[in-house]
Amino acid sequence: MNFVSTRIITADVERLVDFYEAVTGAKLTRYTEDFAELITEVGTLAIGSTRTLRLFGGDHVASAAENRSAIVEFRVADVDEEYRRLGGYIGGALVQAPTTMPWGNRSLLFRDPDGNLVNFFTPVTAEAIAKFER
Repeated sequence: MNFVSTRIITADVERLVDFYEAVTGAKLTRYTEDFAELITEVGTLAIGSTRTLRLFGGDHVASAAENRSAIVEFRVADVDEEYRRLGGYIGGALVQAPTTMPWGNRSLLFRDPDGNLVNFFTPVTAEAIAKFER
């Protein structure tokens, strides 16, 4: 089994697509007005509209902008440089400026327009660096 993607359900696909394009610098693939994907070498971040919930059993299966438990994480080359680049853009959505975590990653935490937590991180200790050299 391989983990392939995480999907965020939103009431405003365009707003989230614009946000993730701005913070990642990558172009998302927009398949329809209700579905887009950010495809990377190791996984995909999918963005689906609330209208797609009908395909999964109805509106009751997920609620847009109500996540309080998951963090969307991106490994970046230099988290401090990303913080300098994004500082003005993320503004009030900043949760934590770059901080070195006990497990060896330097982490920048902020929220997307729907309130989902986003973590940009860079491994900085020998152990953390080795973990990601697989």
